[in-house]
Amino acid sequence: MPEQATIEFYCPRCRQAVADPLVCGDCAALICRRCGTPLEQIDELGIG
Repeated sequence: MPEQATIEFYCPRCRQAVADPLVCGDCAALICRRCGTPLEQIDELGIG
């Protein structure tokens, strides 16, 4: 079974990975469901 490329996001405020981010209706930014902080891609941070 081929492995799918999964892009995970990280919340710097909650300090954890976010598997189901929200999308801002105004600017289309991906934000944390818990605190509303804009998310970073884990692969860009060098921790995933």
